[in-house]
Amino acid sequence: MPRDSRLHFAEELQQVEAAAMGGLDIVISQLDRTLEALEHQDVELAAVVVQDDDRVDGRYLEVHQSILSLLALQAPVAGDLRLVAALLHVVKHMERMGDQCVNICKLLPLIGHEPPTVPEVAERIQRMGKLARSEVVQSKQAFTMRDTDLAEDIVRQDQEINQLNRELFRLAIQVGTDEDLREWGMSMVMIARALERIGDNAVDIGEQTAFVVTGLFREFSDSSHRPAAGT
Repeated sequence: MPRDSRLHFAEELQQVEAAAMGGLDIVISQLDRTLEALEHQDVELAAVVVQDDDRVDGRYLEVHQSILSLLALQAPVAGDLRLVAALLHVVKHMERMGDQCVNICKLLPLIGHEPPTVPEVAERIQRMGKLARSEVVQSKQAFTMRDTDLAEDIVRQDQEINQLNRELFRLAIQVGTDEDLREWGMSMVMIARALERIGDNAVDIGEQTAFVVTGLFREFSDSSHRPAAGT
């Protein structure tokens, strides 16, 4: 490839990566609003998250099309090809995390404005939300910096999310016989599952970081891919 063409390709690839990382910023913003809506049972804010999912989908389509164009016109090889392949996975996980935010927000109107709650369950949901957000932020940092140690450290938080998910499920099925409380408990189980999946997708982005750096794909931890109890 001529030098000018190579420089142009490198610039295009940088722009595609920046667009993908910007997509993760959109997801973080969506997750922030999702967690706020969940904490305050804010149905109006939840509706905004649902409506704004088009931004995530639009960014996914934009990056995906750009990557296909690069593959067709530039035929990247070696490290560039690894990066292109990894970015395809990154935007796929980005789009899935956005969908999980929507899934949570669609549940909020069904729960009601002041539902009965179990503090132990609510506390675990809040902790899972904070961990999920931290994982997404760290997955972006690790990919941008090409830091495999930072990427692999995401698993530590993900293991805590998985543990909280299991604990929450056990608590939810023990809430008693009150119909409204049981319905709330089952909604929390579904929300916890969505948060757990956001964490798993962050781990997957971390794995793509390692792939870009080393050229080898490996799963950081089997525990991040095992179905959580009761899900």
